Amino acid sequence: MKTKHSIPVVACLVAAGLVLAASPSWTDQREQRSNPPPRMRDAVQDFQTPREVPRTRTEQQLSDHDRSNEFNATMAQPSSEAFAQQPDQGKVLGFEFYRDPLDAKRPMTTFAEVYNKDVSDKPRVMAAQRALLEKRYDLTPRFSSTARMSRGKPVPVGPTARLQGVSWEQLASMPWDQIKAQNLFPYPPLPHPKQATGGQVFPDIQIKMFPRLQRFDVDYDLPEAFIPEFPPAIFLQSRPELGDVSRGEVVSINNFERLFKEILTPVQLDGLRMLLTPLPQEEFNATDDRKSAAPSQGVACLDCHVNGHTTAQFHLSPDIRPQERRFRLDTVSLRGMYNQQIHSSKRSLRSVEDFTEFEDRTAYFNGDHIHAAKKGLIQLDRVRVSHMAQMQNMFDFPPAPKLDPAGRLYRNLATPAELAGEEIFYGKGRCVQCHMPPSFMDQQMHDLKLERLTREPGDGPIKTFTLRGIKDSPPYLHDGRCFTLEDTVEFFNIVLNLQLTREEKSNLVSFMQVL
Repeated sequence: MKTKHSIPVVACLVAAGLVLAASPSWTDQREQRSNPPPRMRDAVQDFQTPREVPRTRTEQQLSDHDRSNEFNATMAQPSSEAFAQQPDQGKVLGFEFYRDPLDAKRPMTTFAEVYNKDVSDKPRVMAAQRALLEKRYDLTPRFSSTARMSRGKPVPVGPTARLQGVSWEQLASMPWDQIKAQNLFPYPPLPHPKQATGGQVFPDIQIKMFPRLQRFDVDYDLPEAFIPEFPPAIFLQSRPELGDVSRGEVVSINNFERLFKEILTPVQLDGLRMLLTPLPQEEFNATDDRKSAAPSQGVACLDCHVNGHTTAQFHLSPDIRPQERRFRLDTVSLRGMYNQQIHSSKRSLRSVEDFTEFEDRTAYFNGDHIHAAKKGLIQLDRVRVSHMAQMQNMFDFPPAPKLDPAGRLYRNLATPAELAGEEIFYGKGRCVQCHMPPSFMDQQMHDLKLERLTREPGDGPIKTFTLRGIKDSPPYLHDGRCFTLEDTVEFFNIVLNLQLTREEKSNLVSFMQVL
């Protein structure tokens, strides 16, 4: 797209010669790379947003025909007068899938009507979600004095869940049926703020940088203190000596080549390009059936998995129906994909390639290939999919200097609390039964049978996720219902009837913070 007037070719050549003559050497350029890059616009936003221009040309002026309503479907003339004698006069009067927005309450509903209603309902929707969170949790952030995420954000501490007239010790000693009967379990499922619509929701700190990810019907609900840092660090298993290669930037289509062309292979770089390329999605697309104010090119894989990690974006599980039975799904990190043999919380996919392809075909559209056909499904060929998979396999866990190659603590480096926590992890806490070192997962799916404790149905088997680098990834569990590691320990102390003491729980958290 041209944004400036053309420059004569000769002038271009002269200017190029002057630039080359005045340019610093290749080695000088390398020395200058430590300087922060200039602030850039979002290339995706620019790509999908036309620029307003003055209507000065004759052909730009609107005629009476342009302003008429004859383009409306209700104004179309029937192709035969005989239709007047047929049922419904030959018209389709019900919901039309290709035309009407999803869940429209009547046919011929316009985008403006959906938009205005959703915008009007939004304050009430978010107030209800905020009231629910405040009822369940103490949202006042508290932070560890020692534990930090990989780029320095303090790790939140808890537990944050509110108890109802009992102590943690009393609750952990109660029979499960009593907890259920009295509705005392402090970690029921965390709901999506707008279940009927569902879909991907992005945190405010990300939307400030990428406004194209803003929804008009719902906002992000969790306090910033309880989500990962933004931008997250990036670690590459192909170049461990480099440490964090993000250089404090959110990787996007704007900067990926500058950051990685000398670090990644051409195949990996192309895979990264594809992971940063937006594709149509259920709530972000070019149809009237969207939740962005303007038509959208879609979202990219790394819009959710920012820097190959996560900033706690959430949506709904694509693998369950009906809609009210689906559960909230927190975005997981892609770190350590190279060591994972099953993928997705429910689908148990067996390769990164399948995961990549099926995410595009189904999860982007809430497990619905029919909606995908309407909104712009793009069939990725296997070459591109393999490139994307190879790039995902490069994302590594953060360094864990206190762990030996087998995943056990170096006793000369660990604190007494961490060593005691390791003993709990491998013993009384039973954590190792599912989270086996060195990647701290078991390549299995497990059913915690939470229906024993809550009035909601259980979630069934869910994949075991890794605990490596776990302090970088709040909130916890598949739906984010545990805001801190302390909440997670309390959750399992009740669910598995572990009977951990207060000191044992504290030590277990200390151990997990060094994984």
